[in-house]
Amino acid sequence: MPLPRFSRLAGERRELILRVARAHFARDGLDRASYNQIIAELGISKTSAYQYFDGKEDLFAAVIEDVHTRMLQALTPWQDADSAEEFWTRLKEASERLTAHGLAHPDDLALLNASTAQDPAPWLAPVLDNGRAIGVIRTDVDRELMLTTSAAVLRAADLWLAARLQEGVESAPVVWSLLGGLWRQPDES
Repeated sequence: MPLPRFSRLAGERRELILRVARAHFARDGLDRASYNQIIAELGISKTSAYQYFDGKEDLFAAVIEDVHTRMLQALTPWQDADSAEEFWTRLKEASERLTAHGLAHPDDLALLNASTAQDPAPWLAPVLDNGRAIGVIRTDVDRELMLTTSAAVLRAADLWLAARLQEGVESAPVVWSLLGGLWRQPDES
């Protein structure tokens, strides 16, 4: 993670560093991206760069954390729904916001597979709790098991969906159908 000096930089400067690095990592991947090229494009010396990050992997981790933060901002915090219809509408809207963000920020989309190391459970837990409270999500399965399973499905779906979006195909409804099958009450057909 970034060294303390990085967090003391002006916000615009931090964003510039992350944006330039994000573009390099999205285009070249961690292995092929050049730390020297990134810092040269930023116009900073290697000595200065090492005051902000321990190296390329550290910068990459900061970029991935930033990608995850940006995606969570696109989702916005979950607002409880009062009905099944409202619940599914809010999930659809969240999916549309995330899809729009990915399409508007292709570097974030390209790095999505690396950002799946981030746990979706903090955003997903209120969704799950709300769904269980209004009867949309089954309650016969332990909450933590359902949360862990749902998070794993979403991580896999994120990878799958990111690939489809990069190909220009939007397929989010199938993800919600898959989760709906997992969440459905056992007596529903």
